[in-house]
Amino acid sequence: MLWLAIITLESTDLFSSSHTGAWLRALVTAVVGPVSPAWFELFHAVLRKTGHVMGYGMLSFLLFRAWRVTLDWADSAWAFRWAAISFLMTAAVASLDEWHQTYLPSRTGTIRDVFLDSAAALAVQFLLWVILSRRRTRDPQTVAAG
Repeated sequence: MLWLAIITLESTDLFSSSHTGAWLRALVTAVVGPVSPAWFELFHAVLRKTGHVMGYGMLSFLLFRAWRVTLDWADSAWAFRWAAISFLMTAAVASLDEWHQTYLPSRTGTIRDVFLDSAAALAVQFLLWVILSRRRTRDPQTVAAG
């Protein structure tokens, strides 16, 4: 719930490109000195898109953990249902977030960001599958020893 609250806060005017750009430009200038406007715009855009990937990737991971505990019926460390529900919920939050931004004059909700956020969620689910599918099947002796 806390992560959803953070995403909701970041979807407001407070975190629009113009607001984040102003304080970020001041920070960059203080750290590295003057930078060209073109370089800063590219840096700012990359940083904002990286925020999308990290934020929605983390949401996907947290949802997977929640569904793994809630639907604890599988005999393995990974189950397709946990991953699918987590991915679909993350894509739904991304869609609602971008839709919400279309109503704010300082924000622009785009389908590209929904695709980016969903791709991040899918990548996290794939990484979880790679990591967790290698674990042995749950065994009461292994769990007790572990």
